[in-house]
Amino acid sequence: MGLLSEGSPLSWPETKKLADHVREHGITQFINLYNLLKDRQGDVLKWGDEIEYMLVKFNHEEKKAQLSLRAQDLLPVLQITEKENPEKASSLWRPEFASYMVEGTPGKPYGGLLAHFNVVEANMKNRRKEVSALLEKDEHILSITAFPRLGCEGFCVPEVKPDPVNSASRSLFFPDEAIYLAHPRFRTLTRNIRERRGEKVAINVPIFKDVKTSSSFKEDLSALGNDGEKGKNALPDHIYMDAMGFGMGQCCLQLTFQACNIKEARTLYDQLAPMCPIMLALTAASPIQRGHIADTDCRWNIISSSVDCRTREERGLEPLKTNRFRINKSRYDSIDSYLSPEGDRYNDIPLVIDQEAYQRMRDAGIDHLLAQHIAHLFIRDPVSLFSEKINQNDEEDSDHFENLQSTNWQTMRFKPPPPKSTIGWRVEFRPCEAQITDFENAAYVCFIVLLTRVILTYGLNFLIPISKVDENMQRAQKRDAVLNEKFWFRKDLVAQNSSESVANSIGIEQDEISVEMTIGEIINGKGDEFQGLLPLISSYLSSVEVDADTHCTIHQYLRLIQKRASGELMTIAHWMREFVTKHPDYKGDSIVSEQINYDLLTTMDGIQNETIECPALLDHSRSKTQSSIPDPIRMAENCPSTC
Repeated sequence: MGLLSEGSPLSWPETKKLADHVREHGITQFINLYNLLKDRQGDVLKWGDEIEYMLVKFNHEEKKAQLSLRAQDLLPVLQITEKENPEKASSLWRPEFASYMVEGTPGKPYGGLLAHFNVVEANMKNRRKEVSALLEKDEHILSITAFPRLGCEGFCVPEVKPDPVNSASRSLFFPDEAIYLAHPRFRTLTRNIRERRGEKVAINVPIFKDVKTSSSFKEDLSALGNDGEKGKNALPDHIYMDAMGFGMGQCCLQLTFQACNIKEARTLYDQLAPMCPIMLALTAASPIQRGHIADTDCRWNIISSSVDCRTREERGLEPLKTNRFRINKSRYDSIDSYLSPEGDRYNDIPLVIDQEAYQRMRDAGIDHLLAQHIAHLFIRDPVSLFSEKINQNDEEDSDHFENLQSTNWQTMRFKPPPPKSTIGWRVEFRPCEAQITDFENAAYVCFIVLLTRVILTYGLNFLIPISKVDENMQRAQKRDAVLNEKFWFRKDLVAQNSSESVANSIGIEQDEISVEMTIGEIINGKGDEFQGLLPLISSYLSSVEVDADTHCTIHQYLRLIQKRASGELMTIAHWMREFVTKHPDYKGDSIVSEQINYDLLTTMDGIQNETIECPALLDHSRSKTQSSIPDPIRMAENCPSTC
């Protein structure tokens, strides 16, 4: 979720008055950080995952599954080891937006040894056990992206009703009690985003039209209370949602990499950006929203709309009078520019930037690409500020910079080292949806990490025009995108920039660098036309030493990726939709009832606990994962870094 400063939260009018102060000092802090750390070298490869989980309470007598609002009870206990003996903490725990969510990460980052790939799944299993040991009877922890009946009547326990008049969100469906209230950031964000926007957020997701779905579907919201807007932003044939919780209350899988230096971090940021829509489609896991089957498979546009604080002027609906910019996207969206010199030629989307901030950074010696990236982030206002953090020492603090950096929630995040830290330059990969099992989550994590090794080892080039990445992001969210959509992808991954310059000089357009391919072709290859990412990874693995157990585990992970990409195994989204539509209680009307929801979640719980087999999702999910690296292999970590 980003920066979790403690303190007394300011109202939106108070925050708005200090927006220029935060931006000015945030830029100063970034300039100071950059000048201090731009020449930092020799950091070793480290990486780690973040998984967000939901707490679910099953009522087996009434056949109900509800979200359990107990995160603030569990987190202090989960954090005891980290606070008292951090060296022995195998996992770290943080609050997330909702009071039914917790976020878990490994206690220490993984390193450069291939043997670390064999520890990932075991650590994820241990995280699940840590939480499970604290749960009440019939309470379970699930790594699912979207709770199917989030926002429906009685979706949480204890059962609380929304307050459309006095709550932070004014939601007709999502009560404040479902927000994590033990930290002031989350409710403050909810309130300030709504007040800055000038109205509630509006999320409209196309509904899946089944045989008995109304031909002009639109719900009657009048019985839910008067929110002052009377559902005016609800569109026909769409599932309507109206609160930050419908986006930030969903779960995801994220990865962070530490690079050797700033140059490598910029390279990874750029090269992984075209992979974001590919991985979003491949991990699709959220086809049900607010008790209805959607005609989309992913959460991305939902979460983007849920934090869209742009005013009507900024959205281009009214002439600019009181705001500074027309802004094309929500603050939660895909990236708008590459950062490396190699990527510059593919920056084909005009950037809206804070010109004053840009010039300050250029005058301080920061190059054009990085300066415009930061200046683009700084067109936003801060939407959460604490009174204790207003005045800072810009030589030592970075909270004002992180305030805006951490509330630009994009597909990729470029992360400078924190002040006075041993942490290096990092890149965060953010599009993936959470999977049901630890095996699946570990498989996707290891696939992306292996891909970074291949990119850096072979000097591969994945760059395509940034506008094509945006197109891919929209295609990725369509129903069964893995089966039915094609995606722009670079057709020659080994083409170096010098040859591109020659091509451009003789009139070959950049569009010809990329072609449309299916997910299966991108991942598995397309005959002689395209080698495929998995064959490249296999080639890399054959050139390095890897112990037998790790090799077996990686093979199982890559097999899952290969079969999900080809369609031989279903995505979770496809499986969920099929489960609902084939359920005996389903009426063909796109509605997911309480009974169907209960049966779906108990099945998902059984799959993750390996008490239910699901060959449509997982034909073989047995790895040789282990909780630690054997000592003979670990000794290799003491070798000097080649970074």
